[in-house]
Amino acid sequence: MGTNMANTIGALGTSLEILEALKERESAGVTELATELGLPKSTVYSHLRTLREHEYVVQRDGKYCIGLKFLSLGEHTRDRMPLYEVAKPEVNGLAEQTGELANLLVEEHGEGVYLFRSKGEQAVSLDTHAGMRVKLHCTSLGKAILAYLSEKRVDEIIERWGLPAQTATTITSREALEEELAAVRERGYAYDKGERLSGLRCIAAPIKNPDGHAIGAVSVSGPTSRMKGERFESVVPEQVMSAANVIELNLTYS
Repeated sequence: MGTNMANTIGALGTSLEILEALKERESAGVTELATELGLPKSTVYSHLRTLREHEYVVQRDGKYCIGLKFLSLGEHTRDRMPLYEVAKPEVNGLAEQTGELANLLVEEHGEGVYLFRSKGEQAVSLDTHAGMRVKLHCTSLGKAILAYLSEKRVDEIIERWGLPAQTATTITSREALEEELAAVRERGYAYDKGERLSGLRCIAAPIKNPDGHAIGAVSVSGPTSRMKGERFESVVPEQVMSAANVIELNLTYS
């Protein structure tokens, strides 16, 4: 690799680090970012100036924050995904049927990324939003996807991200996760019993391609007070699996 190429890649990496740091806070100044990232203030300022000139960050009251240009890029990417276009009406239908929060998630770089969510009449307000990333092992959506990935891919994901605890009920051992994924394959859907957020229960079904590998998952989430008994054990699972089946058929034959 030539010196110029190495310098270009290094500079791009620095810009991305600055953007990630800005993402973690509402806004930040040059000194704050330089201290956190261990970079000279002149370097941080130079990158921020370039990002601002290209409209990827904005400056307000002497501090910088991520600009809305990223929103257009994200929506452009999502809108060009066949899965999103096909799944969106089914996710809306799940929200209307159940009255709860319905979700669509895909795996990217070993994490789950929410593509879309739809709120029913009784839906609780959660921290999830389109573009949000979550660990796969602690959500029903993530487990529904993991259950239908190759063993090699699952190994790669766990090696990179581990199995960190989110709540007291999060699965944190590989053995327990393997047992859970086997159960998902046997019944056709996955549970989340407060494993990412205490007091929240979710049911998800995988969306599979013709080869049987998961390309995404749909779910319904609700409070433990409503997600229990027959509703949690059979009614909502059937609704979620039906939606996933329709999405699979439409993706394959439309």
